[in-house]
Amino acid sequence: MRIYSQLMPIRALTFDIDDTLYDSRPVISRVEQAVILWLLKILPSHLTFDVHSWLKLQQQLVTIDPMLKHDIRERRRKTLKIGLMQLGFRLNEAEVLAQQGIDVVIEMRNQIDIPDETHMVLKELSTHFPLIGLTNGDVDVDKVGLSQYFVEVYYAGRDGLSKPEPDLFNLAKQKLQLPAENILHVGDHLKADVHGAKQCGFQACWFNDQKQQIPQEPKVNTLPDVEITQLSQLLEVVGIEYSTNIKTYS
Repeated sequence: MRIYSQLMPIRALTFDIDDTLYDSRPVISRVEQAVILWLLKILPSHLTFDVHSWLKLQQQLVTIDPMLKHDIRERRRKTLKIGLMQLGFRLNEAEVLAQQGIDVVIEMRNQIDIPDETHMVLKELSTHFPLIGLTNGDVDVDKVGLSQYFVEVYYAGRDGLSKPEPDLFNLAKQKLQLPAENILHVGDHLKADVHGAKQCGFQACWFNDQKQQIPQEPKVNTLPDVEITQLSQLLEVVGIEYSTNIKTYS
């Protein structure tokens, strides 16, 4: 753990979800593979499928409609719809199939094993502080067993612009009815989480479990207040004594 500045009294915490409370990278990889297999299954044999072309299409759609970068689910849906239309499907067919594709994503997206340490830390923290989730992703906290710890979860797209834009942080502040300086935001991303939180007046805890070095991170101009490498270190940050023996939570 590394302290960069003296912390103000902490009365609530907000959390990034993906890559902070669990590692989303293998999950996203499985999602992408599931969508590719689904597309190969539904496409007629005479149509070819090129992953790079679909990625390029997604980038083009974000350029045309910048709001799509803030809503990952709508971005996926629109990419599927337009991509299918470019392959010759009619609008109605493309819309129905795009929703089927999103259903595949949702099913696979929520097949996650949350680490025991995450459950232990959130359970302990939630008995002392109100917790709010702020996510740029679309994981369903109910389905993955995390909703029990949060008084609210705000999603980019559905609830506002994605971090580091202030929308989700402002919603959390309004919900908590606390001064921003008494709220500690915890996240793994230096720009989306640390910079986003600090520009809204929150305190920021950088969850750096990937051994990143701040000087090596491009476009980083905001230091966190504290840096941790294990989620359990949060308990020490907020002054909670805990056992190092992590129990299994179902």
